[in-house]
Amino acid sequence: MMANSKLKALWNHPAGPKTIHFWAPTFKWGLSIANISDFSKPPETLSYPQQMVFAVSGFIWSRYCTVITPRNLNLLGVNFTMACTDLYQVARKLRHDCFLQENPPAAPASADVLEN
Repeated sequence: MMANSKLKALWNHPAGPKTIHFWAPTFKWGLSIANISDFSKPPETLSYPQQMVFAVSGFIWSRYCTVITPRNLNLLGVNFTMACTDLYQVARKLRHDCFLQENPPAAPASADVLEN
């Protein structure tokens, strides 16, 4: 009986499944899931601007979710997850670009040709 009342309360909540306030963030989880699946992508294929825009957007909307009515924890969760996964992607790219440069750029071959 208690489970039934909790489901009924969720169903009738102002951000419940009968409203767009439920379905928009539910589908937005697809962005976070796609970003998590990109963790296996090579970091050189990631885009700083794209990842930073999604991270900043996620944090801004996370803040917004704490002050709006009705309170929407699904929206807060998806935005915070999106921000965190995008910051992780930025860290991966920074680590690759700045700290894992195994082979520094070679000197131009034209200098060797002039000496011979």
